[in-house]
Amino acid sequence: MAKKISDTVGRTAVFAWISRVCDIPEVGSGEPALSPWPPDLIGHLPELSASVPRATVATAVRFALQLLEARAPGQAVEVRVPPFGAVQILPGTTHRRGTPPAVIEMPAEVWLALAVGGLSWSTAISQGLVAASGNRADLGELLPLRI
Repeated sequence: MAKKISDTVGRTAVFAWISRVCDIPEVGSGEPALSPWPPDLIGHLPELSASVPRATVATAVRFALQLLEARAPGQAVEVRVPPFGAVQILPGTTHRRGTPPAVIEMPAEVWLALAVGGLSWSTAISQGLVAASGNRADLGELLPLRI
């Protein structure tokens, strides 16, 4: 990631996204109590997330990617959330150019739901919400993040 996002700015963006998507009052400091979200909410993530300002979504996505990168440094797996960002994580095979040996790609709303614990990795995979290729393309042990 090119520019580091401060914890305060990043958390504010993530909590603003959660508040809009989950239709809960704006979150102050501290983490909201999140458990897996109901399937009807997961099914409507794209349109619910569309109501959040693009700059807020971008900041929230980049901040969550930044946390993932710090939690699992390396260059063996690339996690992509187009058009907002991508990071390389996990130690192992290092690649210099082209497509890495393991790639994970998903929409912003899916990434944020995974990052905050509203969606489990196994559910995201089983519902086809995430494209994952390569033998190390599994974020199940790394998510959710502590936002």
